[in-house]
Amino acid sequence: MNKYTRYQAGAIFTSACMLLTCNTAWASLSEEEAKLAELKAMGMEELGEVVVQLDDVFDVFDGLIKGNKVKVATGETQDAAKAPSVASVITAQDIEAMGARDLDEILESVPGLHVGRSYLLNAPVYSVRGISSDVNPETLFLVNGIPITSLYTGSRSLQWGGMSVNNIARVEVIRGPGSAVFGADAFSGVINIITKTKDDIAGTETGVRAGSFDTYEAWALHGANYGGFDVALSLEHQTTGGYKEIIQEDAQTQYDKVFGTRASLAPGSVDAERDITQLRADVSRGNWRLRTGYHGVDNLGNGAGLAQALDPSGHWASDRFNTDITWHDPHLTSYWDVTAQASYFYDDQQSIGNQLLFPPGAFGGAFPLGYIGNPGFKEEQARFDLFGFYSGFKGHLLRLGTGYYYGDMYEVTEIKNFGTNPDGGLILPTELVDVSDTPFVYTQEEMRKAWYANIQDIWHINDAWELTAGVRYDRYSDFGGTLNPRAALVWQIQPKLTAKLLYGSAFRSPSLQESYNINNPVGLGNPNLKPETIKTWELAFDYLFLENLHGEINFFHYDIKDKILLESNANAGTATFSNIGAQTGDGVELELRWKPTLRSSVLFNYAFQKSTDQLNNHDVGNTPTHQVYLRGDYLLAPNWFLDTQVNWVMGRKRSFGDTRLAIADYTTLDLTLRYKDIKDKRWNVAFGVRNLFDADVREPSSGPDSTGMISIPYDIPMAGRSLFVEMRYRFN
Repeated sequence: MNKYTRYQAGAIFTSACMLLTCNTAWASLSEEEAKLAELKAMGMEELGEVVVQLDDVFDVFDGLIKGNKVKVATGETQDAAKAPSVASVITAQDIEAMGARDLDEILESVPGLHVGRSYLLNAPVYSVRGISSDVNPETLFLVNGIPITSLYTGSRSLQWGGMSVNNIARVEVIRGPGSAVFGADAFSGVINIITKTKDDIAGTETGVRAGSFDTYEAWALHGANYGGFDVALSLEHQTTGGYKEIIQEDAQTQYDKVFGTRASLAPGSVDAERDITQLRADVSRGNWRLRTGYHGVDNLGNGAGLAQALDPSGHWASDRFNTDITWHDPHLTSYWDVTAQASYFYDDQQSIGNQLLFPPGAFGGAFPLGYIGNPGFKEEQARFDLFGFYSGFKGHLLRLGTGYYYGDMYEVTEIKNFGTNPDGGLILPTELVDVSDTPFVYTQEEMRKAWYANIQDIWHINDAWELTAGVRYDRYSDFGGTLNPRAALVWQIQPKLTAKLLYGSAFRSPSLQESYNINNPVGLGNPNLKPETIKTWELAFDYLFLENLHGEINFFHYDIKDKILLESNANAGTATFSNIGAQTGDGVELELRWKPTLRSSVLFNYAFQKSTDQLNNHDVGNTPTHQVYLRGDYLLAPNWFLDTQVNWVMGRKRSFGDTRLAIADYTTLDLTLRYKDIKDKRWNVAFGVRNLFDADVREPSSGPDSTGMISIPYDIPMAGRSLFVEMRYRFN
């Protein structure tokens, strides 16, 4: 048995033993309930403390089993079982129980969603049902229902850096298309982060966390009423030196083999360090709510390098600011529930030091300073949305909406030592030239405008049948219009069994880099790009087997057209973004939630997907065919709680033309032990370990380029074993 197989077997065996120990040590649920009633009758008041502890940690499982609520599916709060989409909800109780330290650790629990990493700045890649890319524009990311999408990349931006979790009230995730409600980029899925309000915080909480890789975090939350205003404030700061797993060979290694040089910095470690500061304020009164947020990233490392060549010297910074004001009157008239919202979002990209695409001595010594490119930009976006629910027709709930969007990428800057200088001559490798505000900068400054209108009807046919149908039309200033319908038929077969047949289409708008790059060595823009489109069919079942056992299963098929890929330009040594790709996918997702005893809960999910690159009739590659997630929560003793998580990722094939062996499967085991002083609810202490068996986890590097070169042949290593300790204090 090799080292990896031992890790895999050990993780599964350890988790299984914990479950068996838990279930054999404690009586069945019905027996415990009977015992509880007996003890209450005997007046044993101390039992009350245990009951409070159980409710405090495991009420999230009760909610899931009985039917959780989700809003992201239609804009209207609904039972997740009846929502016209396949949705997952992770609450603040879940987040605390898991000991999650950032958003990525939360999302790993969602079936069909794999959290990978890009070589670009070690940025997270959220692959939903086998749909992803290095920049990851396919998944729409929302904060309180508002997109924080970068115009340039079409995603959260590479400098996003991640998100702390202490101020998150809940995370809602749609797997599948959402453009009929949310418009652009709700393509493979939607992730909506809902931050805490005054009622969620209810007082003041502070906390600190320290762990491996020189990682430190501190936060403070406060929620109270001042002069009739509900106020919630939060401050979170995290710094980490990043894990130091080694990349054996990089792109420069391959060029060294050609030129007979030794310029590469490999073997060397991934540069995953970063500092993140988050501030948020939420103020509401009556029908009005004002929210503001700041997300600042500093000292962000280059991951495996911008050109897949290690660069430990260049770093990045980014400031992101958002604000929105919302007016909501649920009873504007007898039949109208109306919301108006205006929002603003600012984002920038700042280069710290020189970004080395290739190190000093690159290309046979032609670049003694290294191959340097320092790009930057600023963006601002404004949105106005007006929508309302009309209930004047019996059995129908209509949603009508319209809105306007304005985005502007400005102050594009670049300093580099390659290409053409403003005088028309070639830039010498020994000089750095500022080409900002010239035709020789890497991309153009551009604006984008759009408006939309949508209509949706939730038709309650009878107690057993409900039909949701809707359509949204978006019109963009640069690529025209797109129409996206959706339909969902929900059948309550019996009180405990629900079936859903779903259809939806979605689109991903071309990012500004895909449309307007002009002197970029990675890829040239194409202003004639059309949006990518996807059509998805889903069949889902939701069944309450027992009062303590709940299950869901869904089957899906999707078809992607006009996929935007880089197309090589013959004899030019360049590539241009083009609508040349097509992809299909099929799969199944299963989830079970079980509360075997009053002191334990189990969450299990399994996802299978097969996605095909239609251009080459080959597996798309790089994403898991199989994913298994197992989580167990246990009350070990009064005030002591243990959470275990197993992630098993399997079947990641290579993309077309990549002849390397398949990416190795892996299994990780995470443990969190938490002590909660329930009596006064002040102190909360946790100890955690991630990847207990130090499994060798790797994310796939890019396949061969047009010359057949594979820049990082042994893939990109992820973090090994890590530890952390956490302390929270609540002021009464």
